[in-house]
Amino acid sequence: MTIGVTDVVVSLNGRDEGKRFIVIGSDGDYSLLADGKGRRAEKPKRKKNKHLQLEDKIEGTIAGKLLSGERVTNNEIRRVLADYAGAREDKGGM
Repeated sequence: MTIGVTDVVVSLNGRDEGKRFIVIGSDGDYSLLADGKGRRAEKPKRKKNKHLQLEDKIEGTIAGKLLSGERVTNNEIRRVLADYAGAREDKGGM
């Protein structure tokens, strides 16, 4: 299971443990994470992949923007994570 750009991940360690992020960049064994609130797209969190749990891959316009290298807004990131969390609750997840 490889973690890459457009993945939704959960932090397993650190003070952000249990929080959900979107991978907006990758740097070898590290991923660049943003949630649009505490960790904004302008200053993403750099975290080792072994400290992350892969949940899902996002699709839609934000995924296209990330893959093409376009700038993504914090509002878009927050909206995607909120929709993702809502969908998980509807399915009986977390």
